[in-house]
Amino acid sequence: MQKFSFNRRLVIIIVCVIVSFALMTISVTIRNKKSTPPLVQQFGNDIVGFVDRVVAIPTNGLSGSVSSLSELLNTYQENQQLKKQVSELAQTKVRDQTLAKENKQLKKEISLNSSLTDYSAVTASVITRTPSSWQNQVVINKGSSAGIVKNMPVMSGSGLIGRVAEVNKTNSKVELITDNNDTANRFAVQITTKSGSTVNGVLSGYKSTTGQITMNNITTKAKINKGDKVVTSGLGGVTPKGLYVGKVAKASGDDYGLSTKLYITPATDLSDLNIVTVAVTKQ
Repeated sequence: MQKFSFNRRLVIIIVCVIVSFALMTISVTIRNKKSTPPLVQQFGNDIVGFVDRVVAIPTNGLSGSVSSLSELLNTYQENQQLKKQVSELAQTKVRDQTLAKENKQLKKEISLNSSLTDYSAVTASVITRTPSSWQNQVVINKGSSAGIVKNMPVMSGSGLIGRVAEVNKTNSKVELITDNNDTANRFAVQITTKSGSTVNGVLSGYKSTTGQITMNNITTKAKINKGDKVVTSGLGGVTPKGLYVGKVAKASGDDYGLSTKLYITPATDLSDLNIVTVAVTKQ
């Protein structure tokens, strides 16, 4: 009985295999002969395609999001690098402009130093200039240890800018010729006219509206022309002779016609001082 049952199952398995091969053969034959697959196969293909699309939508979306995020991060990094480069270029440009300006000023100082034959020239930097006294005072980084003494004249570029008013060990305060107090701008100066006459006078004040220095105590009737050069006369023995001050801008007489008041354009831009030279008396 058991043997018969085993044989029966074996027969059924063999029949199923034969039927399967037969169906596969028929399916392939039909598919090759027809332009479209059987209905059952079409239905299966449609189900598989639908499932593929459903799975592909979130997959493609996730892939696109990852790609967009990566591009965004790359763009941000490039933007940061560009900002850094722009900042570095701006800093380099400012540094180059500053170095070029200092180089130009130092060249002027070197040219100036050779003209101070009776004095040694000490070059210093302006370290302080307060807004409240911008037109009156500056503080330089050289003092008594460098041989600087009160009342020594101070130059910048090619012109006189003031005198030392206060001396410390390592720094000094300079009163500019634009300071209208009684001592700051009282320099003895002279003008050599085109006719060869020498006109002496004293710097007496500063006119802030025009940026010009005034010169008075002039008793000569010599003709003074616009553009005549003004230099220190050396009278008094403190300031050397021949330090350039500026050029005559205009002249005017007083109410009695006894003296002339001159307006002088300074040789140096007094609003932009960085490097100065102090004329130190040689011992």
